[in-house]
Amino acid sequence: MTRVNLITGFLGSGKTTTLRHLLASKPQHEKWAILVNEFGEIGIDGALLRDSGAALKEIPGGCMCCVNGLPMQVGLNRLLTQNRPDRLLIEPTGLGHPRQLLAMLSAPAYQPHLQLDATLTLLDARQLADARVTANENFRDQLAAADVIIGNKSDLWDADDRQRLQQWQQAFLNDRAFITARFGAIDPQLLAQPRTNTQALPQPAHHHASPARASGVAALRLDGQARWRRALNEGQGYVACGWLFDGDTLFDGDALLAWARQAPVERLKGVLRTAQGALRLNGQGGDVQAERLAETPSDSRIELIHSQPVDWNRLQSQLLKLRLN
Repeated sequence: MTRVNLITGFLGSGKTTTLRHLLASKPQHEKWAILVNEFGEIGIDGALLRDSGAALKEIPGGCMCCVNGLPMQVGLNRLLTQNRPDRLLIEPTGLGHPRQLLAMLSAPAYQPHLQLDATLTLLDARQLADARVTANENFRDQLAAADVIIGNKSDLWDADDRQRLQQWQQAFLNDRAFITARFGAIDPQLLAQPRTNTQALPQPAHHHASPARASGVAALRLDGQARWRRALNEGQGYVACGWLFDGDTLFDGDALLAWARQAPVERLKGVLRTAQGALRLNGQGGDVQAERLAETPSDSRIELIHSQPVDWNRLQSQLLKLRLN
C-alpha cells in the first residue's frame, strides 16, 4: 500500500522547497514518487524535482483538483502501477482547491491501494496582510483542510506579521498542529502523522484554467530553429506566462536577475542556464531570490504569474535581449 501526503499552500508559500527538503531525507530503502501540478504550462517545479531520486509525474497548465478531468487520475494510476511507491507526495498548484482531490484519494476504488496520511499546508504569515489572498477561497480552504500547518519563511516575518498570525491562530487553528520553518526545512516524521482533519469543505466555485489568448505575439512562438517558445494560461483571476529555451541558450545571469526583480508580477520562478552557471529564481511580490544549482538543467524555463493584465510582449522583448548566444 502507498502512503500519500498532500503538500499544499498558496502561491509563493514554499511548497517545492519543502518537497526538496523532504526528498533529501528519504530513507534509502523506500521508493517515493511525486505528482506535481502547476498553474502554468511550462513546468518549473518538475525541472527542480526531476533529479530528486523519486519517480515524477507532472500535470502542467491547470488545476489538479479538478479531478473530473482525466489527467490527474491517469497520472496517479501510472505512478502507482509503474513505480509501486512506498510514499507518494502530491503538490497541487497554489491556486488549487483540495476538496475534490481529497475526496478522490479517499474513494473506495483507491482504498485498497492508498493510505492517506496528514495533509501539510504551508502558510507564509506575510500573506495574511494581503486582502486579495485572504479573500481567496483556495487560500482559506487549503488551510481548513490541513492536518498540520507549517508557518514557512519565518525568518522573513516582522512584528506585524507575527501579530496577524497569532490572531489567525486564535480564530482558525483549533486543535491542529502548527510549526514554524525556514526554507521549508521540516521534520520528515510529519509525513507519518495520520489524517485526522475530516471536516467538510465547501464546493469550490473557481473556474478551470484555460489557455490565454495572446496579444500581439502568438501563445506558442517559435524563433529561428525553434530555440524558444512561449505559453500562456489563465483562470481563477490569474494569468501565467512562461518561456522555454533550448539547452544551447545561455543568459547573462546578472542582467537576468535585474530583469526578474523589476518584473511587475506577483509570482516569478525559473530554472535557467547562465554564463555563471545554473540559476534558480524564486520571486514573490517583487522579492526575488537567486540560488546557484549544482546540477545544470537540460533547458531554461521561467514563468510569471499575476492577477492583473501585464504587457507580456514588452517583458518578452527584454528577456530575449539577455541571451548571450
